[in-house]
Amino acid sequence: MTYPPPHHPQYSPGQVPVVGPQAGPPPPGWQPPPPPVRGGLNRGSKTVLFVGPVLMLLLCCGGVSAISALTGDPQPTEIAAPDQQDRPAAATDGVAPPPGPVTVAPADSPTPSATATPAASVQTKTVTETEKIGFKTKKVNDPNLAKGKTSVRTKGVPGVRTLTYEVTLTDGVETDRRLVGNKVTKQPVTQVIAVGTKPASKCDPNYSGACVPIASDVDCAGGSGNGPAYVRGPVYVIGSDIYGLDRDGDGVACED
Repeated sequence: MTYPPPHHPQYSPGQVPVVGPQAGPPPPGWQPPPPPVRGGLNRGSKTVLFVGPVLMLLLCCGGVSAISALTGDPQPTEIAAPDQQDRPAAATDGVAPPPGPVTVAPADSPTPSATATPAASVQTKTVTETEKIGFKTKKVNDPNLAKGKTSVRTKGVPGVRTLTYEVTLTDGVETDRRLVGNKVTKQPVTQVIAVGTKPASKCDPNYSGACVPIASDVDCAGGSGNGPAYVRGPVYVIGSDIYGLDRDGDGVACED
């Protein structure tokens, strides 16, 4: 027996469906449907009114989505089988991934960078230093100086030389030195030494005018003295009268 749709107008809610003159019991488990809601379909109802052209449109052009939109039911969601949920995605190139756990690297994993070595500090400066220049010594003969004697006439003075260097410092430590200037800023003075060439005198230097010999005793010639050496005057006393020749003390001896 074929029953008309539950909402057919020939019977009211709760009435057993009847077709033609015959009536019979409903199929097992059949329940009367809820009353229809005007202006649309019941929410949750799975009943759809099938009309020929509309049915074809629903079947060929997204029928499931259209039915869901009309009835308010959400579209069915495809859920992967439990044995496929934990499997890694197949490779896009057609090669299956190797078995076992798959390790995925972080997308923005930082790359460690080497510590930059600080550049060395290099400086260049000019340094000036001085050094002494030794003087020379010159000897000259002096005929007025007794033979064998010397005398410094000009004292020697050292000279000065100025040296200029270009010095390179790396991190404060000298690593290079280059001479860029060498100049004598003070000339040395030559030392002059006089050397006597005069023969040694045999006359006593305390007397002049006549050569009073150097002896143990000297007397005036022609006098009463007994020598052993004698001198003829006049003799002038210019130092000490070591021989007692000026008896009257007037500075002139051996006048007679």
